Order: sequence, then structure tokens, then C-alpha cells
Amino acid sequence: MFASLWLASPAQAVEAVEVKVGAAHFPPYTVRPEKGAETGLLPQLVEALNNAQQHYHFVLVPTSIPRRFGDFRQGRTDMAIFENPQWGWQGIEHVAVDMGLEDAEVFVTHLQPDRDERYFADLHGKRLALYSGYHYAFAGFNPDPDYLTTHHNATLTYSHDSNLLMVQRGRADVALVTRSYLSDFLVRNPQSAGQLLTSQRVDQVYHHYALLRPDAPISGPAFSVLLQQLRDNGELLRIFQPYRISVTAPEAD
Repeated sequence: MFASLWLASPAQAVEAVEVKVGAAHFPPYTVRPEKGAETGLLPQLVEALNNAQQHYHFVLVPTSIPRRFGDFRQGRTDMAIFENPQWGWQGIEHVAVDMGLEDAEVFVTHLQPDRDERYFADLHGKRLALYSGYHYAFAGFNPDPDYLTTHHNATLTYSHDSNLLMVQRGRADVALVTRSYLSDFLVRNPQSAGQLLTSQRVDQVYHHYALLRPDAPISGPAFSVLLQQLRDNGELLRIFQPYRISVTAPEAD
């Protein structure tokens, strides 16, 4: 009896199809994946996707902001999540899936009596603190470091915390961060809440997409179905709402 059960079980078991998801440092979405850190919103989303079904097994593959394009082209990753086709993907074949998630890049300065929303209207002559490699709308989505430092008086770093602290200490005039990151920063640094002024002006709305290789092991429509399951069962709200990321219906094709 036990022998027959043992022989039957491999035939009944279905091995999950592995889907490799690129994980580049993009806090709070992905935090230092190259160091094996399982923190950030992407690991939570991948866990929810794996828990929702058994046909696919999503795994994180560490990459970086500049390296993610080559990894995608060469098949080291199957998907790039929390992306926008405008962020350097124009010449790379992909299938875009609207995730129905929206964040926004906002301007932050040191709160002072003579500063209000009008302070953000003109960036000319202001010292900017920016994240190296990011595409900013005010700069025409040009991430070139020389261009940003020469034309926009920018200091480029690899830390949003450093940029916000530079502003708070008067070493820069304006930093740009996502609402989601600023929300997380203020939870971790409550003493900063009364020292920073956040703009109503938005540099860009992050309408997030998942970008899939055309020959990825999961199709765009199949991934859309999985996201809809997480939308329907409340998992997307649970993961993203605490970070002020809007969970919306995906745009119709």
C-alpha cells in the first residue's frame, strides 16, 4: 500500500514554474536585495503571489538600477516590477502589465517661516539632492549624472535618508522622494516631521507596471489575473496602503 502511494505521488505532484523577478534597490519597494535583505514591498508582493496559487513560484533575483536592463535582455530575470516603460525601456522588447498602483515623487525642503508651496514653483538656483540613476520628470527623465550636476545644481547620492537629512541640515535646498518613502522615513524619524515641508507639486506620478520578457514563463494576461486576485482578496491594500500607495483599477487596454 505504502509503495503504491509512493509511486503515485510524483505523477500527481506538479512542479511550479519558476518566474525570476528582478530586485533592484528602490526603497521602500526593494531594500538592498544584493545583501540578501528580505525587506521592502517587493518581497511582500512576491510572498503574496506565491501564497495565492501553486502553478508559479516567483523568486527574487538581485540586480541594480543600471544593470537591470541587461539582466532582463539576457534572460537572467523574467520580470521587472514597479517599473515604467519611460524609464529607459523604450528599446527593449517587453510586455507591460498595469499593476493598478500609484505613487508620486514630491519635493521636500527644510520648513522655515518664509517658505510655503511657492518655494517649489521654481527650482532655478536651488541646491537639489537627488538619487543617482533615477529618472526625474523636471529633468526630462535624463538620469545622466553630469547633466544633473551641471544643469540642475544636483548632489547625487545612493541614499534617500541622506538626501532628506541634507535638506533638514541646510546642506541642500530641495530633495525629491516618493510619498511612500517619505511616509516610511517619518515613521522611522518622527522628530523630522516638524522640520520638513512637503510640496503639493508632484514631479511625476508613478503609475507602476510589471514588464515581462516576451518569452517569460508567465504571460501578461496570466500575471494580470494573479494581481486581480490579490486586489480582490485585499492583499494589495494590506501591503501598499500603509505607504500611501494608491491601489486602483488597472487602466483598460
